[in-house]
Amino acid sequence: MVEKVYVTYNDVHKLCQEAAPKILEEFKPQLIIAIGGGGYVPARILRSFLKRPGSTNIPIQAIGLSLYETLTDVADVEEPGTKVTRTQWLDLSALGEMENLVGKRVLIVDEVDDTRTTLEYAVKELEKDVEATRARVGGKEAEFSIFVLHNKDKTKKGTLPHKMLENGKYIAARTVGDVWICYPWEAVDIDAHDAHALEQKANGEKKNGDA
Repeated sequence: MVEKVYVTYNDVHKLCQEAAPKILEEFKPQLIIAIGGGGYVPARILRSFLKRPGSTNIPIQAIGLSLYETLTDVADVEEPGTKVTRTQWLDLSALGEMENLVGKRVLIVDEVDDTRTTLEYAVKELEKDVEATRARVGGKEAEFSIFVLHNKDKTKKGTLPHKMLENGKYIAARTVGDVWICYPWEAVDIDAHDAHALEQKANGEKKNGDA
């Protein structure tokens, strides 16, 4: 049976708050790109903690990538697919064309790093788009970093640039086992979702107390 872990909005808020100082210290992003739909909420919460006094809010762009397909034999659990589907890309009218990404520090936000296939696709496609523009107009390379709420400790199908992994440009608020994480924005009944999370937390504390 698939193990489920329930995460509340309060949990997400605190994970973003905890990670923000490290992101500011090591990267100082100028643009946030949220991978939909799981990256939308953490990206917005994170921006509040990344804003410094006297500075403007960091712009948030959204891209839509889909990798999951619903299983028919396990309720509420999806199985990773094999092909990334691009459903939405950058709003160039808001960015003032791709030229405005050249030389920028860009933070990609998603909720979970599962197989890493989606993150690999996002990084490669964004780098390719910006590099094509840079070859035309000149300027410095754009720098990309990643923030996820949860990284699953498992063999990954996708890969990320070594410079990103080795230079503090990949940040996961938590590393967890290969479990199914139930995020609050996926819940149909948020009260039942929060009740499951509370019960899970209480059972965990009881188990730790008995150990």
